[in-house]
Amino acid sequence: MKTSTDGNGSLVQLKRKGAQPPSQFDVEIEPPEVLLERALALAVPTPRPAAAPPPHTRRREITRRGVLWLGQTCNLRCHFCYFLDRIEDKEHPEHPFMSLEKAKAICKTLVDFYGNTAIDIQGGEPTIWRDIHALIRYCVEIGLSPTLITNALVLDKRDKVQQFKDSGVADFLVSVQGLGKAHDLAVGSNGAHVRQMRALNNLIALGVPFRVNCVMSKLAVPQLPAVAKLSVEVGARAVNFLAFNPFADQRNAGVRTAENVPRYADLRGPLDEALDVLARAGIEANVRYLPHCVVSERHWPSVYDYQQLPYDPHEWDFASWTWTNKGPQRMRGGVLSPPVPLGARPRLGRLRQPLLRLADALDLRGRLLRADTSSRLGPVIRKMEGLSYQLFRRRGDRDAAYRRDALNRVEHNGYEKGAACQRCALRDICDGFHGDYVAMFGTDEARPVLDRAPVTDPCAFIGAQDKVAPARGSA
Repeated sequence: MKTSTDGNGSLVQLKRKGAQPPSQFDVEIEPPEVLLERALALAVPTPRPAAAPPPHTRRREITRRGVLWLGQTCNLRCHFCYFLDRIEDKEHPEHPFMSLEKAKAICKTLVDFYGNTAIDIQGGEPTIWRDIHALIRYCVEIGLSPTLITNALVLDKRDKVQQFKDSGVADFLVSVQGLGKAHDLAVGSNGAHVRQMRALNNLIALGVPFRVNCVMSKLAVPQLPAVAKLSVEVGARAVNFLAFNPFADQRNAGVRTAENVPRYADLRGPLDEALDVLARAGIEANVRYLPHCVVSERHWPSVYDYQQLPYDPHEWDFASWTWTNKGPQRMRGGVLSPPVPLGARPRLGRLRQPLLRLADALDLRGRLLRADTSSRLGPVIRKMEGLSYQLFRRRGDRDAAYRRDALNRVEHNGYEKGAACQRCALRDICDGFHGDYVAMFGTDEARPVLDRAPVTDPCAFIGAQDKVAPARGSA
């Protein structure tokens, strides 16, 4: 491995192209209970200030949260990162951070065109962007409550946390990818776990709200109950357990294998136990992008597949997400593309995955990004894009439009349902299995629900979940 230093002078290990992280069976990691005790000694301040419990709700309505990618520049190298290739490739159009002016323009569009009232700001790593405080203040000014999705390394210094608090950050979504060596190996940096626990200490001491994200990699799976217990003890407002997904750069051939992707059968026990821990403590728990049958029925209110995501106030609005996910809104160069309506995406069925593989092989996204910065080609591309959205746009009631878009996303990301899934009563509200997961392991792990009539309401189970009200930023 080669090494480099990030903007904060910390040593970061850069994985070579095609290199895979060690299997959990190849690495000696201390027992979770030992690591948990050590983590809490770092993360919990003494004395600990009292904190009022956040308000909860069972109201379900379409989310008004947008998302912004500032650029794929980061101080870590998480092996499951959707954008790992772009982070390592400094020549990629999406690698460098964008200008403050461009970020502000995106945020203004989220408010004026899409009606968003909150935003998840991410990079790469947003805390190392030089203009982050100015953007936070601007978001608060225009009524867009700002959350930062972060690995929290920068937050290990209390004065840095105070600066973010003073700027008006609403809360942080901290990526906890395990405890001790498991976290360090997952993110590619020795000492990252210790720095992150010190960051939690600072957040608690200064009364800054935070939530927790945990990607369920093979290294993290045995530690899921311990991550849940840590989250309870440090006062996280919510905990998200995310599948290791084949999105973006992780879609490349050979990146995800049976060596680094955990089987659903191995997830069930640790994930159920973790969800039980959080339920007893009254902390919101969410499971993202997994079939419902991976967890026990008592935890179905926590399962959020594409059909459920629009009703989670902490998740992204499909309409604005479609726009900000486009290349011009994710790179430093070029002008913004016109805002687009929801549902303007053709259904391609079985053709979509072969076409995506062809686009990847031809580097079509990169070619379009580079062409968009051209004064001659850029306007032509944007005009054609606008015409295509008008052509494919579907009209109807808002909830129905979001449901159609959810189905499009399932198709786009190559989910599959086996024979057992086709008999399941939840088949209309569950995404099923990732296509590459099926190629590795099949669908024999599916446990179809056969004891009830077909469920078609995406809120049938999540409507029973107590959801924490989103934190609000204030300058």
